[in-house]
Amino acid sequence: MERSVLKFGGSSVSDFTKIKSIAEMLKNRVEQGEQLIVVVSAMGKTTDELMANVSSLTSTPKDQELALLLTTGEQQTVSYLSMVLNDIGVSARAMTGYQAGIKTTGHHLKSRIAEIDPETFNQSFNHHDVLVVAGFQGVNDDLEITTLGRGGSDTTAVALAASNQTPCEIYTDVDGVYATDPRLYKEARRLDYVSYEEMMEMSALGAGVLETRSVELANNYNIPLYLGRTLSNVKGTWIMPQTEILEKKAVTGVALDTHMMHVTISYPLPDNNLLTALFNELEAGSVNVDMISQIINLEGLQMSFTIKDTDVLQITNIFESLTEQYSALDFKINEDYVKISLIGSGMRDMSGVASKAFLTLIENDIPFYQTTTSEISISSVIDADNGERAVHALYKAFEI
Repeated sequence: MERSVLKFGGSSVSDFTKIKSIAEMLKNRVEQGEQLIVVVSAMGKTTDELMANVSSLTSTPKDQELALLLTTGEQQTVSYLSMVLNDIGVSARAMTGYQAGIKTTGHHLKSRIAEIDPETFNQSFNHHDVLVVAGFQGVNDDLEITTLGRGGSDTTAVALAASNQTPCEIYTDVDGVYATDPRLYKEARRLDYVSYEEMMEMSALGAGVLETRSVELANNYNIPLYLGRTLSNVKGTWIMPQTEILEKKAVTGVALDTHMMHVTISYPLPDNNLLTALFNELEAGSVNVDMISQIINLEGLQMSFTIKDTDVLQITNIFESLTEQYSALDFKINEDYVKISLIGSGMRDMSGVASKAFLTLIENDIPFYQTTTSEISISSVIDADNGERAVHALYKAFEI
């Protein structure tokens, strides 16, 4: 019997009417002869509400307790959806990450999936047609509940598809992957197909429709990945190997990352001990450093890098700790910048993309403060006030 993994985001299950509609859709697919693994997020803004509750109680919650609390949102959703499915005649089972055998490793609030045993699902499908699994969560070797961090439900879905060797369909409140955010550029076109590597770059660089780790998993295990709008007949986007895509443009999309901070440090002397201490602290706190540049001259050490805005508390604590030992250390955390990026696998074979990008920003009076490149992307840090204008200028310049 054919199996598929389907994932529904928080906006898709934000109220009971939507949950009932999804249950009817799942029933139709079961009647067509499918067995389904359905991954769900917490309803609507449940996770935000839980975090607000914590903030009213304490500013220093333990990671283990916070992870345990945050996973309750998904557990509500799997229970509700399973109840509705069983009520309309579909044999369904609700499963937490622990019950699904999702074993994790690493930081309690930013864990990574280490292992999933497909036999758990093979046995459950002997008695049920739909297995509703809580996304975003797992269990570590100490049997402690863990969470997978931002976008963790996407990662859960793709990991389950990989372990069960099935396609993965991710449903949310967008029609698919667009060449840029249609909220910023109304004429943005929807992409029928995009390569794994382009999607990974777009996700990492601010196009928040899919979490980067989920696309990386799909790429590693060659899992067909589909993104579409929940309960819509509009065709979405397939993410697949580059070799299966005929059209290869120099630039496939423009991404704007507004959830970042630009960090600058200076120290009067080159000091490897300082850098070692800094990067050890960043690693221990699972703070992901993105764009990074360093200058060592007669004025000492200067370094700039970008991080996610969700890490503001951790990075502040790290620097306050370091200044106790390195009193001459100066640091600045700027939250008024954004990152604009061009992405396209065709950059490998076409020259002049970087110069055209720089000239476009210059001609539109948009200063850029730091730039990094990869084989298929060019990213620059610019003022937040210029973000939308930069998207328009680059989209038009490259005729995306």
